[in-house]
Amino acid sequence: MSFVIATFYHFVKFSNYYDMKDEIKVACDNVELKGTILLAEEGINATVSGERNAIDKIFDFLRSDYRLRDLTWKESAAEYQPFSKMKVRLKREIVNLGVSNLDTSVRGQYIDPDYWDDFISQPDVLVIDTRNDYEVKLGKFKNAINPHTQRFRDFPQWAESFSESKDLKVAMYCTGGIRCEKSTAYMKSLGFNDVYHLKGGILSYLEKTHNKSGNWEGECFVFDDRIAVDHSLAPSDKIKCIFCSSKVSTDELKSVSRGQVVCSDCKSLSIERNSEYNTNL
Repeated sequence: MSFVIATFYHFVKFSNYYDMKDEIKVACDNVELKGTILLAEEGINATVSGERNAIDKIFDFLRSDYRLRDLTWKESAAEYQPFSKMKVRLKREIVNLGVSNLDTSVRGQYIDPDYWDDFISQPDVLVIDTRNDYEVKLGKFKNAINPHTQRFRDFPQWAESFSESKDLKVAMYCTGGIRCEKSTAYMKSLGFNDVYHLKGGILSYLEKTHNKSGNWEGECFVFDDRIAVDHSLAPSDKIKCIFCSSKVSTDELKSVSRGQVVCSDCKSLSIERNSEYNTNL
C-alpha cells in the first residue's frame, strides 16, 4: 500500500480556532488520516498522511471554509504510514519564532524554485539557512550561512547580531517555506531592505528541479519517520547508526554528538559498558 504525505500551511485570521479543533479531528479520523495539524489565531500548519482518496477528501473539507479556499499543499509518497496517530493541537503560533505582533504580510519576496539557482549565484546575495543546526548538518545549499540555532526561537537573537550590511540582498530558505514567512518578516523589521526566500522551500526546489545544478548538498530533514529525503524526495537510506546500521529516529538525530549518529540502543549499551568499566577500576 502506498501513502500520500501532504504538507501545508496558511496564515489567516482564525478568531475561532479553539472551536475548529474537534471538527477537524473528526474529519481526519473519518478518513483514517495520521499526522499533526497545528491551529493558532494566526493560521494552520500541518503534515498529514493517508491514502490518495483520504487526502483528497480532507482538502475538500478544509477548503469548504472560505478562509481556506486558496489553500495549497505539497505532496510526496511513502510505502508505509510515517505517523502513528492523528493529532490536532492548539498553539500560540503555528511556527514558534517567539516574536509578538510580527506582521507576516511584510515578508520577503518569493523566489520561484526554477530561478533560485540563478538568484543565489549572484555575488551580492547572501544565502541564509533558517533551519536548526541538526537539520543543516544533513544537507544545505552551497555556501549557505548556518546560524547554528537549536530551535527556531533562537533565530531572532542570531539575526540581531548579524553584522553584514543591510543593503545586501538576503536569500533565505527552509524545509517547506513556513519558517521563512516569519524569519524574512523579522529580517525586514530589523532594517534589511532586500529580503527574499525560496517559495515552497527545499521540498519544492527538489520536486521541481531534481537538483540538476548540484547546488543542494546532502539530504533534507523532514519531521516524520522518514527522517530525511534525498534529492528525488525518496526516504533516505543513509541516516543510520554508525555502530549497528539501524535507522535512527527523529529524536535520536536531534541529539547527534560531534556529527556521529548513534541509535538509543547502542548509546545505552555504551553507557552500560562505561559504567561497568568504572565500577571495576
